[in-house]
Parts: sequence; C-alpha cells; structure tokens
Amino acid sequence: MNISSVIVHARPGSAEAVKALLNGMDGIEVHGVSPEGKLIVTIETDDDQGTTGAFERISMAEGVLSAAMVFHQVESDPEMDISVEAGRQVAP
Repeated sequence: MNISSVIVHARPGSAEAVKALLNGMDGIEVHGVSPEGKLIVTIETDDDQGTTGAFERISMAEGVLSAAMVFHQVESDPEMDISVEAGRQVAP
C-alpha cells in the first residue's frame, strides 16, 4: 500500500468546493482546510501507478492552483510477506 500526503492550494473562494470534489475521489481524503485555501490531503493506493494517477487527478481538479507531494511511504502487505515453507510460516 502506498500512502502519500499532499498540500493543495485552491483558488481563492474555492477551498470548500475543492474539498468536496477531492473527498469524492477514491483513495483521497481531505484532513484540513486553512482560511488561505490550503488543504491537507492524503492518498492511499495499492501501487505507484495508482498514486501517480491520484496525484494527477488532484492537480487537474477544478479550482486547484497547485499540488505538492510532501510525503510518500510504501507499506508492505503482511499477507504477501509471509511464505509457507515446509509446513510453517517464515518471514522473508
């Protein structure tokens, strides 16, 4: 799973509309909006391609002046990290 944080700057007077638009997108959540129109946003996707696509949708959204990714982390899927070897579970 990819987890990213993005700072979005909305056009003046558009912050609430941008917030509603972004919250309606899969894997994207707005956590806060400043009086100046800056939004704190997270993206959660399954892979890098999904993260790139979500970031592009944010950047191109109506009312968005700019978007800057400030954090990105890849979390492994614990189910994928465990292999069964000789009848017992072994972490790689």
